[in-house]
Amino acid sequence: MWLQYSNQTASGVWLAVGYYAEGCDAGSNWASKGWFRIEPGKSATPLWTTNNYSTFYAESDDGRVWSGPYTVTLPLNAFSDWCWDLGVDPGQSVGMRLVTASNAWFPWTATINLT
Repeated sequence: MWLQYSNQTASGVWLAVGYYAEGCDAGSNWASKGWFRIEPGKSATPLWTTNNYSTFYAESDDGRVWSGPYTVTLPLNAFSDWCWDLGVDPGQSVGMRLVTASNAWFPWTATINLT
């Protein structure tokens, strides 16, 4: 399935997503990619996954934050396929929020609304 993130706020949003990546470097089975810029009223579709679980972290220009309990340190600049246990310096420690979907193997698009 595709995961789409829709910015329904009046401010721009920066987004990072996490996904299951079995055998990722450093012994982790999770990786991330980001930072995706989503302007107000726009959407981004940064992730295809067949796993029922993924994560995300987002922050808006006006200070709003969408976070959760899964802490990871991410690069400050754009990145792709970053294994969670690698660490980075300098980096930003964030709490990723869990996304749970059903039928992730099916070719459909799930939308997460950032409000």
